[in-house]
Amino acid sequence: MIHARGMVIPPIITCQYDAELYGHWWFEGPYFLYVLFKKIHYDQDTIELITPSEYLDRYQEVQVSSPAISTWGAHGYSEVWLNPGNDYMYRHLHQAGERMTYLARCITSPTALEEKALNQCARELLLAQSSDWPFIVTMNTMVEYAHKRFKDHIGRFNALADMIDKHEINEEYLEDISYKDKIFPNIDYRIYAR
Repeated sequence: MIHARGMVIPPIITCQYDAELYGHWWFEGPYFLYVLFKKIHYDQDTIELITPSEYLDRYQEVQVSSPAISTWGAHGYSEVWLNPGNDYMYRHLHQAGERMTYLARCITSPTALEEKALNQCARELLLAQSSDWPFIVTMNTMVEYAHKRFKDHIGRFNALADMIDKHEINEEYLEDISYKDKIFPNIDYRIYAR
C-alpha cells in the first residue's frame, strides 16, 4: 500500500471467488469472508472494500489492462472447459449469444407474451452457458447428463427464438419451459441490447 500513496488514482485489487465452492469444497469460506469483511470495516483504515462499478463511478479515467487467461483448472488455462470432448458447445453458444443480442436490439416494444418469451430465451442462454456442462464432460462424470442439459437449453432457446421471429409463440410450450427453468425471476432480456 506504500506505492499507492504516490498514485493519482488509488489502485484497485480484485479478488474473485467461485461461489459454487462455498460450503461445498470450502466449508468455512462464507464465515471466513464474513469475519474478514468485518475486520476490514471496523479494525483498519488502509484499504476500503468497493465493487468494480463503484470504483468506476468514482474514478472515470483509469488504466485499461488485459489480464492473461488463467484458471484454477488443470494446467492453469482453459483446457478443462475447451477440448475435443466439449468444443462443439461453443459454436452453438456463440450463435445463440448473437441471436439473443439481435432479438433484444430489434424488439424494443414487445407484447407481454413476447417479453415473457424473450426473458425465457435469456434464461435458457444463461443456463446453456454454464461452465458446469463442459467441466462435467472433461471430468467424465455424468457425461450424458451434461450433454443432455446443454442440448435441452440450446434447443429451448432456439425453439423460442424461432417462435419470436415468426410471431407465433406457443404459450403452452412457453409455460412448460418457464416452469422447468424458472431461475432468475427478475431477468430482463434488454441487458443483451447493450
